[in-house]
Amino acid sequence: MTYLFLISIVMGITFYADKRRAEQGRERVPEHVLHIMELLGGAFVSVPMMFIIKHKNQKKSYYLVSFGLLILWIGIFYLYYLK
Repeated sequence: MTYLFLISIVMGITFYADKRRAEQGRERVPEHVLHIMELLGGAFVSVPMMFIIKHKNQKKSYYLVSFGLLILWIGIFYLYYLK
């Protein structure tokens, strides 16, 4: 659980930083890096943040991968912690 908490904090900071960089016209965090962080457990934060800070929620391809990774993590969480 500590791991998921820490990766969620890192993901949240990185996702927010990417939004700020986009607004400022600066170099962005590559999408594959964001997806790797989601695969490592950051999907619990990135999907809700898409709508809270209104970032990447209009990009369907990004959203579908992120949502798929969230579903994967929910399944892992269920199998590991609730069974």
